[in-house]
Amino acid sequence: MAISKEEIIHIAKLADLNLSEAEIEKYTKDMQEIIEFANTINNVNTEGMGETIGTNEKVNVLRKDEVVEFGNRDALLQNAPSQDEGMFRIPKVLN
Repeated sequence: MAISKEEIIHIAKLADLNLSEAEIEKYTKDMQEIIEFANTINNVNTEGMGETIGTNEKVNVLRKDEVVEFGNRDALLQNAPSQDEGMFRIPKVLN
């Protein structure tokens, strides 16, 4: 399957991109290479191969969440550049 310049222009238009002629040529070539690679992958013989979900049998080992009281708030707040009423004070991030 070959991809045409018109298809690249159409895709660029859908993405609201203004491409130069050089960019259109480059993306046409790049997209053609991607399609050729995908076709190569599609033609690989997978006869007799089972499905693979992961590369090994390991699974995530999660610890139970436990609430732990921190005994020395003042020591923790010593690292704060700014604090207010026993809490870290950070710069405003939203208007």
